[in-house]
Amino acid sequence: MTDPSPPAWLHPFCRPARTHFVTLVRGEGARVFDDSGRAYVDAFAGLWFCQIGHGRVRMAEAIAAQVGRLASYHGFEPFSNEPAEQLAQQLCARSGVPGARVFFTSSGSEAVDTVIKLVRHAHVLAGAPHRQTVIVLRHAYHGVTLGGTSAQGIAANREGFGPLVPGFVVLDEPDALDDAVRAHADDLAAVLVEPVRGAGGVRPLPAGFLARARARCDEVSAMLVADEVVTGFGRLGATFASTASGVVPDAITFAKGVTSGYLPLGGVVVGPALRGPLEADPARVLRHGHTYSGHPTACAAALENLRILDEEALFGRAHGLGEALRDGLGAALDGTRVTEVRGAGGLAAVEFARPDHAFETRDRMLARGVIARALSPTTLAFCPPLVFTDDDLAQTLEVFHASLAPT
Repeated sequence: MTDPSPPAWLHPFCRPARTHFVTLVRGEGARVFDDSGRAYVDAFAGLWFCQIGHGRVRMAEAIAAQVGRLASYHGFEPFSNEPAEQLAQQLCARSGVPGARVFFTSSGSEAVDTVIKLVRHAHVLAGAPHRQTVIVLRHAYHGVTLGGTSAQGIAANREGFGPLVPGFVVLDEPDALDDAVRAHADDLAAVLVEPVRGAGGVRPLPAGFLARARARCDEVSAMLVADEVVTGFGRLGATFASTASGVVPDAITFAKGVTSGYLPLGGVVVGPALRGPLEADPARVLRHGHTYSGHPTACAAALENLRILDEEALFGRAHGLGEALRDGLGAALDGTRVTEVRGAGGLAAVEFARPDHAFETRDRMLARGVIARALSPTTLAFCPPLVFTDDDLAQTLEVFHASLAPT
């Protein structure tokens, strides 16, 4: 008997030769169900995104209502639509960035590519075309388009894709920031940073790092960009973790939690230092955008998602949920199998001593009905929906401890 062929769908971040998959057909709250009817606790919120949980009828109704009115239309000059206008106004008000505007994309990767282009373009328009360098951190994940891949601080995600976009400096440690900014004082365009480096291992920034980055950027006329694709919309207890910490970036990228994943949507909060050069010449056209920038139905989904987050006070759940999760995971700390439990807000990661233990534990957990994500051979991550119940948490922790390899 010959082995089955891979399916027609070439899956993302997957071995292309893989032939077997768990086919999900339904979701409800913090649980998803496969085509055999088996239930799984989704302890990763889909892929960092499902803040309000799965199967919300309100979301389906809001999406269907917008489809019935105006499902889609482009936002290129001279067209606009009401959901995109309303959402942009709400995001500006919530962002903590005075005088902001919003540029919409369909994903976080597109948002990062957009902000890299806008920052470099703004420096060109402001008479500083030499400012093209972007500083990023090791372990940072900034998407998988060509620009985002070039900005990656995860080496494995950069390998094998041919020549990348030049002009990125990857710092091995956050403490290297001051020296790097001084070294690139004349050509620095921006510092691009995640408040918590999610896909790179759920690594929170050192205390005070964002404020220090803000100060260093101001000293050399560079811009600070917060990549909040993972950390936005309640994951760290606020709309955006950067401004909630008291630091105002020049731009913020977002996606994922803005719709809780019900439809693809992302974007960039564009602050005054960035928008100023773009708007200086009223005749100049911004030659950047996507067919679905400001997609009406995606924006309608985001508006309903924000209403649910507010009405159910879900922003306030992240810290307590995350602390309980990390405390429960920390019971496995023994210095031999589990060497660290880290995280912030509603995020957690377990670091294993032995390579591939993360993948093995993930697989054992999946077999027992709980979904976590292995970010590397040694790092297992958790990002539960903000609607996680006590029962969901108890089952996640019980299954995690039962799935650890024997000492």
